Amino acid sequence: MYYYEVLLADSRYHGGTPLTYSSPELLPRLSVVSVPLRSGLATGFVLDQTEKPSFSTKEIRTVLSSKTLPYHCLQLAEWLRDYYLINFGEALRQFAPSKTVIRRGSQKLSSSLEEQTQLDINSPLSQEQRRAIDKIKAHPSTTVLLHGDTGSGKTRVYLELAEETLSAGRSVVLLTPEIALTSQLLMAARQKLKAPIHVVHSELSIAERKRIWFEVLEAQQPVVIIGPRSALFMPISSPGLIVIDEAHEPAYKQEQSPRYHAVRVASQLGSLSSAKVVLGSATPSLTDYYLASERGAVVEMKNQAVSGQKAKAGYELIDIKDRTSFSRNQHLSNQLINAVNKALSKNKQVMLYFNRRGSARVILCSKCGWQLLCPNCDVPLVYHGDEHLVRCHICGYNSKPPKVCPTCGNPDIVYKSIGTKTLTEELKKLFPNARIQRFDSDNPAGEKLNEIYHDLVNGEVDILVGTQLLAKGLDLPKLNLVGIVSAETSLSLPDFTAEERTFQLLYQVIGRVGRGHTEGKVVLQSYHPDSALIKASVERDWNSFYQLAIDERQAYRFPPFSYLLKLVCRRATQAGAETAAENLKIKLQELGLPVEIIGPSPSFYARRGKYFYYQIVAKSKDRKHLIKLADNVPAGWTIDLDPQDLL
Repeated sequence: MYYYEVLLADSRYHGGTPLTYSSPELLPRLSVVSVPLRSGLATGFVLDQTEKPSFSTKEIRTVLSSKTLPYHCLQLAEWLRDYYLINFGEALRQFAPSKTVIRRGSQKLSSSLEEQTQLDINSPLSQEQRRAIDKIKAHPSTTVLLHGDTGSGKTRVYLELAEETLSAGRSVVLLTPEIALTSQLLMAARQKLKAPIHVVHSELSIAERKRIWFEVLEAQQPVVIIGPRSALFMPISSPGLIVIDEAHEPAYKQEQSPRYHAVRVASQLGSLSSAKVVLGSATPSLTDYYLASERGAVVEMKNQAVSGQKAKAGYELIDIKDRTSFSRNQHLSNQLINAVNKALSKNKQVMLYFNRRGSARVILCSKCGWQLLCPNCDVPLVYHGDEHLVRCHICGYNSKPPKVCPTCGNPDIVYKSIGTKTLTEELKKLFPNARIQRFDSDNPAGEKLNEIYHDLVNGEVDILVGTQLLAKGLDLPKLNLVGIVSAETSLSLPDFTAEERTFQLLYQVIGRVGRGHTEGKVVLQSYHPDSALIKASVERDWNSFYQLAIDERQAYRFPPFSYLLKLVCRRATQAGAETAAENLKIKLQELGLPVEIIGPSPSFYARRGKYFYYQIVAKSKDRKHLIKLADNVPAGWTIDLDPQDLL
C-alpha cells in the first residue's frame, strides 16, 4: 500500500493543507484522483508520496485520468498563494475540473455573418499588421502590450499569432473580459484556426464542465480556449500564446477571493511556460502602459485595417448647460436628433451611449425633498418603468414605488435623472419607425448582446441604446453615428481611476465609428465640453491624456508609482466597524513599516444590506511591505492587494 498527500480541489474543503490517502497503486505526482470526502467524493491532485501515517486512512477511489495536471499549473498555484496571500488549497482549486466553465465552439451562425467573417479573416494583412506580428514575435519580453487603435485589426494579429502557435504544436488562450464579446472572436477563430475550440459559458452542468476539462487535459493536439479570466486555469499541457483582449477592462480583476488580476496571472503563466503574452487594447491601463514602455515592450498600431488610414470620425460637442439646444427633448439635443434622422435616412445604424440603467435614478418629493432610498444600503433606488418597480443595484432590494410621500403625504413624487429604459421610450416616440434595441445588464435572456450579435451586424437593429456594454470591441459595418448622451456619468465617482475609466469608455464608444467601413460621426453631450479629458477623447489623442494622467498619478503616489492594499471590514453597526478599523490602523502603524496608511473611512457604499463597511488603504513602493501588513490583519477582514479602485 502506498500513501499520498492529496490536495482537494473541492469547495466543500476549505483547508490549505493536503489530506493523506492510501492507494495500492504507485501514482505519479499531480495525478487527478477521486477521493472520499465526508459522505461523498471529491476531486483532488496528488502532491507527494508520504510515509504511512499513525492514523487510519481512506483509500483513493479512482485515478480519473492517465494524464497528470501540467507542472506549470502547480507552479502557478504556488505563485498565486504567495503573491495574493491565500492558502495553497484555495490557489490550486482554481484549476479544479468544476471550477472552469466551458462550452464547445460549435454554435450555429447565420450564413451572411459567416461570409462577413470569412472576408475579414482572409483579406491580406496590412503592412502595419505584419510589422506588429514581427515585433511581438521578436521581442525578448514574455509580455508585450499591443496598443492598437479601434479598428486597426488587433483581432487579426491575434489570430495570425495563434495560427503560428498551433502549427508549432502549442495551445492558445484568448481572453475576453466578458461573454458578450466572445461571439465575434469565436466566429473569427473558427474561420482561421484549425484546432478544437472551447469557449467559456455559464450554463453548463458540473458534469459537462468536468467532461470537457478532462478532454482538454488529455488532448493529443493543441487546443484553443476562448473565455474570461478563469480560462487561464485550464489544464493545457503546452501553452504557447496567451492573448488578453481589451486588457484595460476591470472585469479581468476578480472581486472575490482569490482577488487576482488576469494580466498579472497571464504574465506569470507566460514566464512559467515560455508562452508569449499579448495585452491588446486601444486604451491600455495607465499602469500596464507605463510598465511596458519602461521595458520597451509596446507595439503600436494606429491605422485602420480596412482603409489603411488613421481612424477619423467627425465630431460635434454639445454643451448640456446651454438649454437652447434642447428645445425638442430635455435629454437629447436638437443636433443629436437631427444627426439620428440623417443617419436613419441613409439606412445606417445609430448607437446611443448612456451609462445609467433603469428609468429614473432619483425619486423625491417635490414639496419636502424626501428621497426614496434603499432601506438596507442608504443609496437611491432606481425606478424601472417596464416593471413599475424600484430596485437597489447593490443588494437587490425591490418594491413598488410609493404613490404619496411617506413624510408629508404629498402625491407629487418626482422621477429625475433618466436611465437607458426611459431613454429608449423617448426614442420610440421621436423615431416611431426605427427598430430600437436596449443593451445593458438588465436585458433578459434572448436579448443579450452576444445572443443577437448577428442581428446587429446584419443591420436588423436601427438604433442601439445602452451602457458600457456597447463600448467594448463591437465591429458593426453599418454603424454611422454614435451619440453620447452625457459624457460625465463615470467622472462623479470619488476614485483615482475615475478619469482613466471615463477616457477609456468614451474613447472606446467613439471608436465604434470611423473603422473604415463607412464615414462616421460622433455627437457628444457634456457639461464640460472644453475640458482636456473630453477634448482628448473626441480627438482620440491617447498620448496627451496619458501624459496628463500619469503626471497626476505620480504627484499623488498612485499606481504605477506605488502599490496599494485595501482592507475592508464589515460589522453589524457603524460604531463597530469604525472601532475595528481604528484598532487595526493602530496595530499596523506599530509595525513600523515604510508605508503610508490612509483612513480608516467609511467605504464608498458604506452600508450594504444589514452591514456597515469601513476601509483602510495602504500605499508603498515595495509590495513586500504590504504583504507584511496583510499578514497581520485579523480574520473577518477583506484583503485586496492591487485593488483596481478604492470605492
